[in-house]
Amino acid sequence: MCGIAGIVAPSSGGPVEEAEIRSMCTVMTHRGPDDQGILAGKGIGLGMRRLSIIDVAGGHQPIHNEDRSIWIVFNGEIYNFLELRQELLKAGHHF
Repeated sequence: MCGIAGIVAPSSGGPVEEAEIRSMCTVMTHRGPDDQGILAGKGIGLGMRRLSIIDVAGGHQPIHNEDRSIWIVFNGEIYNFLELRQELLKAGHHF
């Protein structure tokens, strides 16, 4: 089972400290011993611990869109990812 952590601070708009997200992830290392990903920036911090089941090499998170304006961490599998990937490629997205 993976673990997800985060801080949203829209009212202050100030930066979320990476050390704070890293600390949150360290506490839940037992939930995902295989990988850790962190994003810390203005008003938002995301962290995740990963237990690798499939896509061991390519499943690092957080993930983002082409222009890095949208970031996400999530737990679970997208079972129809092959079909969705083809649709997104046809729509002009890049992986």
